[in-house]
Amino acid sequence: MSLDIENLRCIRAGRTVFCELNATVQSGQALILAGPNGAGKSTLIRILAGLLRADEGDAVFSGVSLRNDRIEFQSQLLYTGHLDAVKPSFTVAETLKFWARVYGADFAEVPKAIAALGLERLADHYVRTLSAGQRRRLGLSKLALIDRPLWLLDEPTVSLDADSSGRVAALARERCESGGIVVAATHIDLAIPAARTLDPSSFLPSAEEGVMSDDERVLSGESW
Repeated sequence: MSLDIENLRCIRAGRTVFCELNATVQSGQALILAGPNGAGKSTLIRILAGLLRADEGDAVFSGVSLRNDRIEFQSQLLYTGHLDAVKPSFTVAETLKFWARVYGADFAEVPKAIAALGLERLADHYVRTLSAGQRRRLGLSKLALIDRPLWLLDEPTVSLDADSSGRVAALARERCESGGIVVAATHIDLAIPAARTLDPSSFLPSAEEGVMSDDERVLSGESW
């Protein structure tokens, strides 16, 4: 099993975010996305999740092409973005049961998923009463519930304290140890032995470096 990223090119607002981006991640490995804000980390993850379409190139996971069979590709991945996608009117336990129903997970795993992010005492609390960090932990508890071989994590530890960040890192390590693949934009060390780092902004033609798009020129006042 492998994730093969093949010659990806992404243009947004008239600016090339990255081009000819290639990478291969094997079973049991992690790909950590690095670089400053605007480097294209979230953009790359959203492309791999099928939420944005690359201008060129493809990604292939276990023989399934993202460009040619997006639905089948997405059926093998689990994505966590900047939003937690939780309903204020649900309790913590009801949220996990809802996800179990949607993703076809075992309802018996719900208590384990709640415990994985330390939410036991909040199981019967409504989401609307939770703090930002507690909602984040709830959003990430799906990692312990839904069994997908490919994880795409976009800044998963934002709003989390050290203990909760450690729990997320442990789940990511377990995913890799079980033969899965993790692609993560994160500033914490996940301590995954078979991890490599990639900066999407390094895949940019030198001629385009530092060249502002039309939108950026307007914002900077250069075109006024």
